[in-house]
Amino acid sequence: MTKRKKTHTPEEDIQSLEAHLAGTLKPVTPSREVIQRLRGRIQMPNREEITLRLTDWRRLFIVFGGVVSGMLLLITLARAFYYLTGRKDMM
Repeated sequence: MTKRKKTHTPEEDIQSLEAHLAGTLKPVTPSREVIQRLRGRIQMPNREEITLRLTDWRRLFIVFGGVVSGMLLLITLARAFYYLTGRKDMM
């Protein structure tokens, strides 16, 4: 008799991998000192400060304009490099 190869679906492969990882990876709890240091570093601003930042339209407009300008510059450079490298392949 011939042996048949077992075919695995990607879903079965993922499930077996997850089962293996669940057995090998154990949750780790950080020490209280680490948590206290992180809480000291992370500071959430007050609601008034958040609303003040959002109502400052001039700064928001400058930031938005800078992001859009930067993206346009990146797109232009990418198109220029694509055009230059594409022209070399044609010759």
